[in-house]
Amino acid sequence: MARTAAIGVQDFETIIQNDYFYVDKTDFIREWWENGDSVTLITRPRRFGKTLTMSMTERFFSVEYAGQGELFDGLGIWREEKYRKLQGAYPVISLSFAPVKGMNDFRDMRRMMCRLIYEQYNRYRYLLDIDGLMDEKEKELFRAVSRDMDEDIAAMSLHMLSGLLMRQYKKKVIILLDEYDTPMQEAYVCGYWQEIVAFMRNLLNATFKTNPFLDKAILTGITRVSKESIFSDLNNLTVVTSTSNKYAVSFGFTQQEVSSALDEFGLSDREERVRDWYDGFTFGKQTDIYNPWSIICFLSEKRFSTYWANTSSNSLVGKLIREGSREVKIIMENLLKGGTLRTKIDEQIVFNQLDHNESAIWSLLLASGYLKVEAYTFDPDLEKEEYILKLTNKEVRLMFQNMIEGWFKNYAPAYNDFVKALLTDDKKAMNHYMNKVALATFSNFDTGKHPSETTEPERFYYGFVLGLMVELSDRYTVTSNRESGFGRYDVVIRPKSGTNHQDAARNDAMIMEFKVHDPEDEATLKDTVAAAHRQIEEKRYAAALEAEGIPAERIRRYGFAFEGKKVLIG
Repeated sequence: MARTAAIGVQDFETIIQNDYFYVDKTDFIREWWENGDSVTLITRPRRFGKTLTMSMTERFFSVEYAGQGELFDGLGIWREEKYRKLQGAYPVISLSFAPVKGMNDFRDMRRMMCRLIYEQYNRYRYLLDIDGLMDEKEKELFRAVSRDMDEDIAAMSLHMLSGLLMRQYKKKVIILLDEYDTPMQEAYVCGYWQEIVAFMRNLLNATFKTNPFLDKAILTGITRVSKESIFSDLNNLTVVTSTSNKYAVSFGFTQQEVSSALDEFGLSDREERVRDWYDGFTFGKQTDIYNPWSIICFLSEKRFSTYWANTSSNSLVGKLIREGSREVKIIMENLLKGGTLRTKIDEQIVFNQLDHNESAIWSLLLASGYLKVEAYTFDPDLEKEEYILKLTNKEVRLMFQNMIEGWFKNYAPAYNDFVKALLTDDKKAMNHYMNKVALATFSNFDTGKHPSETTEPERFYYGFVLGLMVELSDRYTVTSNRESGFGRYDVVIRPKSGTNHQDAARNDAMIMEFKVHDPEDEATLKDTVAAAHRQIEEKRYAAALEAEGIPAERIRRYGFAFEGKKVLIG
């Protein structure tokens, strides 16, 4: 009989005691212990079992769980006596920054982080009652740890707690910090990056660098935040990213583990579809890694859905693509069609570079699990390395499609009406609805503090093209910035073969040329539209469509003229 596939349970003890579905990952403990690294930072995409691994590690080592080895009985780590002797043998500080999501300003963020540290102190408040452990000054500092503690006390709080635990248990401390980078991501999205950098740098250096009471530590997160940002003095840090071979099978399910799970739940006949939907992650040289959350949800629900993609608002990813440059949107268009991206990767994410460094964007998407490495090349003569990246799997592709649809549908319901007008060649309605769409969404596609009327439309209309691509994907192929005739057109919409609609006009192909109004060259927006049409004809953008056998009379041509947030289509 299949075990219960419990969704969302991240506490190791609860899973084992209730015999919920669990894939044995306890060999992580052995591998980590034998590596002997002082401070280990492990980055993996969200929902890859990082929190469960930290819970497992705490239950194994913490003196609070001494004598509870039965939790590990029958699991891999319990087979060797030398590891059984380590169970319950160390004081452990274990905390997570996961709860700091949704903090709109630095004050709220800082208060929440201090609260999480304060809860650790409450957990060990019994130390105050042990005779001779602390003098009065130390007790005063202990009691000073609170939600509103001073900056110096906050920075030294985990350092101080480590010293007290070592003094009590006569062993150096193991520190586990889950989702260490959540405050950084939230701060970037909400606009208080510099403030959180200073706070985090002081806290992490005191906890992991200048801490003589520390034995070993693990930090987990999605990204490797740049050393210059918060790890400037931490030279004892071992970083394990998605391209590293360490712990390659400790997070996520392997193909064999997924096959066994499907067999247990009587779902082996769906293995190929499961592979198409959820396979594709790669860690180091280990390919065919699956996201555990998606697999467990599938085992429970027994239907295919975007489980992993729907577990988060994806606010940072959406911001980067929506507000990205024309090039970012063109690359995303190609990726959504199954294409690849050749780029360099910097696994040290510098959040304050994301607005202007495109390789940083793709590095973040790779670290977050939305992209996978298809191939890696290195030119020793040029000392140049490049990665070939692709969307990870079907689930991720559907997530991006839903995200792009939401850009327009959430802000401008008129978008659907514009699409209907476009398909029926109703220019009057197109103009009416396009101006409503533009007015509602322009600001969401502009990253500058001082929006520029010459650059804002470019960001907007390439986002608009992505929206068309998703909206019309069942009937049309939408491409942009491709060579045709004597130049590069902006957008071409061609009907897919086999489309059969009662309205014959819907089978027309369309060319769209976008132009920003230049008052030096054009007196009115009508002149800008005329200039767009001249370019379509002079550059012979229809040549590629005609070569495919589409008659000239079935090729519609549209000029889009932008002036600020005003649009004229002709």
